[in-house]
Formats: sequence, C-alpha cells, structure tokens
Amino acid sequence: MIYYVDINAATCGSGTKENPFKQINEAARIAKPGDEIIVAPGVYREYVNPVNGGTEDKRITYRSAEYRKAVITGAEEIKNWKKVKGQVWVARIPNGIFGSYNPYTVKVAGDWFNVNFVAHTGEVFLNNKSLYEVTTMEAVEKPVEDNIKSWDKEFTKHVWYTEQDEKTDETVIYANFQGKDPNKENVEITVRENCFYPSEEGRGYITLSGFTVCKAATQWAPPTAYQEGMIGPHWSKGWIIEDCEVSHSKCSGISLGKYKQPNNDNKWSKLKFKDGTQTERDNICQAQIEGWTKERIGSHIIRRCDIHDCGQTGIVGHLGGVFSIIEDNHIHNINNKQNLAGAEIGGIKMHAAIDVIIRRNHFHHCTRGLWLDWQAQGTRVSQNLFHDNTLARDYLLRPENLDLSCGEDIFIEVSHGPTLLDNNIFLSDANLKLPTQGLAMVHNFFAGSWTAVGHGVLNGALTEKRQNQAVRYTPYHVPHRTEIMGFMSILHGDCRIYNNIFMQQPMRPGLKKLSKMMSDNEWTDGNFIAGTHTYDMCPTYEEWVKQFDGYCGLGSAPSDRYYNPLPVWAKGNWYFNGAKPTKNEKNPVVDKTNTVTYSLEEKNGKWTFKTNAYDFIKESNCGIISTEVLGEAFESEQKFENPDGSEIVFNTDIFGNKRDVNPLPGPFASVKKNFKAEF
Repeated sequence: MIYYVDINAATCGSGTKENPFKQINEAARIAKPGDEIIVAPGVYREYVNPVNGGTEDKRITYRSAEYRKAVITGAEEIKNWKKVKGQVWVARIPNGIFGSYNPYTVKVAGDWFNVNFVAHTGEVFLNNKSLYEVTTMEAVEKPVEDNIKSWDKEFTKHVWYTEQDEKTDETVIYANFQGKDPNKENVEITVRENCFYPSEEGRGYITLSGFTVCKAATQWAPPTAYQEGMIGPHWSKGWIIEDCEVSHSKCSGISLGKYKQPNNDNKWSKLKFKDGTQTERDNICQAQIEGWTKERIGSHIIRRCDIHDCGQTGIVGHLGGVFSIIEDNHIHNINNKQNLAGAEIGGIKMHAAIDVIIRRNHFHHCTRGLWLDWQAQGTRVSQNLFHDNTLARDYLLRPENLDLSCGEDIFIEVSHGPTLLDNNIFLSDANLKLPTQGLAMVHNFFAGSWTAVGHGVLNGALTEKRQNQAVRYTPYHVPHRTEIMGFMSILHGDCRIYNNIFMQQPMRPGLKKLSKMMSDNEWTDGNFIAGTHTYDMCPTYEEWVKQFDGYCGLGSAPSDRYYNPLPVWAKGNWYFNGAKPTKNEKNPVVDKTNTVTYSLEEKNGKWTFKTNAYDFIKESNCGIISTEVLGEAFESEQKFENPDGSEIVFNTDIFGNKRDVNPLPGPFASVKKNFKAEF
C-alpha cells in the first residue's frame, strides 16, 4: 500500500494520490509492513510517531517526494512579538501549545552534563540560526559578545531569556534580534521534543529517506540514561536513515541509543551514591538481562546525510547502535555554540559500537569529531576525512576551553578492541586521543598528534590511596555478539601501526601554551608532536613475553607482569617535518631533509586535498597488511576482521582503488604529479 501526504492539500483526505493526508502522522498511525508513505514538499510542523514497524523483508518506508523538500520540524513560527525597548522584543506563548512537555520549563540535565551551564531544552531561531540563551533580563538588554567559547562569536549578541507567567499560564520569551524586526523575519521556537521517533520500543525496519528534519527540543543523552534524539529507532532493529538533512537539535540529531531503565536512569546525578562509571556497568548488565542481543537490537544504517548544528552530538548511541553502518555522511559544526558542555559531545558519540562500520564520512568543525567510548569492539573507522576538530578558531586557544582536552578527530576511550582505523585522512592539530588498547592503524595520513597514551583510565579519586579503587573496568564481549565475556582495566599498548604517513604541521602559538598547561593532567598529556613516540612507554612483543618466562602460577615470585603495558608493533611508517617514531619501530623512515605540506580547499561543496608527501616516497618498505598480520586484540581475543568473521586484506585505498603488492604508505594506492584527491 502506498499512502500520500501533502501539507498543501485542500482538505484532509484518505491518503490516496488524488486525496492525500495533510499530516505524515496520519499515515504513521496506520502504515503496516510493506507500506510506503510518499510526502510532498512542504513544512510539516508535527511529531511523527510511527505506531508500527516493518519486518526484515517488508520495510515501512517514509520518502520525501522531492529530495529534502519535505521538512519535518519541531518548531513553530512566532509572529506576535511586541517591542519592549531598544532592541528587546517579547512574545507570550499560551502553554497549551506544548502539551505535557514545555521546553521552556525543562532544563538540560543528566549524567556527565556540566551543571554550571543553565540551559532549557527549547531554543529561539532567527532565519534558521539559533540564538543564545541568557539567564537574566539585563543580559538581553545589554548582550556581551562571547569571544571565549563560541565558535561563532559574531552571533552571540543575539540572545533570549524566558520566564513563566503563572497567572496567564503563558511562556514569556524576551529576545534581542540585534535590530531586526522579528515579525518581518522568520522567527521560530522549538515546541516538540522529537520529530521522527516512535514513542514505543521495538518499531524496527523503518526507512526515512530524503527529508529535512530540524529543530527539536531534545534532552541530554548520556550513556546511563534514556537516549533520545530528534530522529531515532528507539531500541529496535534495522532502521535506514538516508539522504536526510538533520540539524538544530538542542542535544542530539540522531539517536541509536539506549532504552529507558527506570531504576537506573541518570542514577549518578539523581541519587549520587554510585559513581557514573559503576552505574554504566550496571546499565550494560541490566540490558543484557533484558534482551540486548544481536537478534533484537541494532543493525541500523545511516547514509548520505548532512548532519550539522546540533548542540551535543550529530549521532549518539549506547548499546542500541551495535552492528550498524554509518557511511557517506557529512557531519559538521557540532557543539559550536558551546552553550552545552559535558563529557558526551562529538560529531558522533557512541558507547558499545560493537561491529559498527564508520566509513567514507566527512567530519569537520566539531568540538570533537568521533568519540568511541567503551566497547569499541570490532569497530572499523575507514576512508573518512577529518579536519578542524581541535579548537578551530585561534581565539579559542585559551585555558577556559581545555575541559578534558582541546578536542581531536577521534577519541577512543577505555576499550579493549579490536578497533581498526584504516585509509583515513586526519588533519586536525590533535588526531587521536588514546587512553585505550586493542588498536590497529593501517594506511592513514596523520597531520596531527596522538595524545593521552598512558593517561585517562582512572576515575578521579582525589587521593593516591584510593586510586586502586578508582580504576575503570570496562567490558569485552563474545566476538561479534553482545554477550559479555568479562571486565578488565586498561593496560595501554596492544597497538599495531603499519604503512602510515606522519607529518608535523606548524604548531599554532596558542597550542604551545595550552600544551604546557595540559602536560601534568590525568586525562591528557598535552602532546601536539606528531608521530608514534607516545608509545615509547610500551614494550616490543619480545620484551613483553619475556616477563612470562618460567613458572607464573601460584607461588611464583611477585610481579607486575599482568598489569604492565602491552606490546606495540610498528612497521612501514614514514615520518616528516619532525614527526617522531616510537623507539620500538623497526626501520622507520624519518625524512629530515624534505618539507611535507598539505592543503584542503572547499569550492562549491567539493573538498580538494593536496599533499607533496608522495614526491618524497619512492618505494614501500612494508607489504600488504591483513587480518593475519594484525593478529588479535589481547583482552577480547578477537581478530581484526570483518563483522562476519571473514579476513580483511588492506589491498584497496581510501577510494577503493587496488594497491600494488608493495603498497605506498598512507591512504592512496597510487599518485601522479600534481596529486590531488577530491571528496
């Protein structure tokens, strides 16, 4: 059955082509497996709540009739603004429009949210750009430019403030539009929590194709809470979200996240007595008991979407995103307002990204590109382009913006792996943050540093006496499954580094100052020197295995052998401009003569990458890498392999071109004079 929807239809019809529905939700109430809903161009100011899911062989498909011309929004236009004085206007909104959820009384809150920030889940928009919330009327009357945190300081004088009029049961919003008349401009406020999101769990096998989805009053989405998004499958299986533009969610754009556990929902911030790390372990084990399995949850696809200007994440997920594919997306300008802060922010932030493939995406101008936290087991990050994810404006390089670090392209945190990064281009000042183990980096181009190796695995106990109790134990799983095999602390190392190019780019003056400030920090080492030298703390395999000579069982001499850093393997890497190899690499190529440069330019939506690195690389010094060469991650005892258990041979490059038997290092199989790559 095909249903048709057209907001511009003369009357509310029956869903036929000749007599379409006016609202998408009319079709969503009755669609059954195998049905398709075709939505005509227009702005649909509604919450779409799919009542039914499809099946693996009979999906329910929601399709925009014209590419991104059907807009689902959680916002309403406001045209009753009255001038107060100067540049300040006021609007009074009857609270009936909000139903049971008023975004102007609900504040952003939850585990790992920085409570020093006061923010409501609602937002005010001027011509599709969100204003900055302030907490006093005086700040509306006399706004001050934020030249410390916001990545868009020029717009920070556009502000709003809200209060409730209990006598009239109205939400009152005061706003400063910097000279613009809001009744003549496009001014909207968010009134709905979600845009396309089932209220019930288990509505799987739905496709959302070709829509623009924007402006929802979503709540903070930490791993220890119910994780909602503007769009999301709500704890189900087999969704496809494709060809959509997703933007301006207060917190998260798309959620592949956790269901609600009423007994363990933001338990750390609500009850306080158990630390968040412990409640997260509780969450995972409870989910295992309550049906978190490969057969029921995950296996989603997000592809060819433009995801931008969300406050917390473009994509978020804990547990619910397992076995998913995230490919060919443009993810950018996430958390740039800096009106939200906490430990759950990034272009993508995923916990338990088990067998998740993240490929051919473009991440840029996010306060962190990709954050893989806990259980990045079987996760593969391949053929992506990362840049400008480390405090991309020079005026941001100041101590107030350090938080846990300066931001980087990828943060992999306290996971046992195997986690594979191959055929990527990393161009931010800090490429990888690595308080983790069980890694392989193969055929990448690194123009920035690796940081936090040997750091970031404790849990913040104040005294040295209590640090042993504060070690973060995280789970590992049956290979290619969700069932938990065990828990262990992070030993560091267990890393394989083959056929990469490392170059040191000029260090911005502000970074030099911040580097010194971060050097004595449990969470990072403040390193901005490119290369693999941060793994000097780790042994070679031969050194490591020698610790186990002789008898090691009960009664053997006391030893740290089971808690020392794990070995690192490195071969075939090239280092330029002062990038430094690890002392354990055999025969690294360190070019101290030539200067490598790169450029990345955007024109008409196309990005062109150029480098002269290959002018100086005349031959390979390492062969084709494969699963057999990489071996298996130490703790999980799982190979670096495909989700179906088959072998990976790294004989194709970032564009899928075939490599020679003696391949060039880096992400490109072959290069010509005046080399350039287009994305």
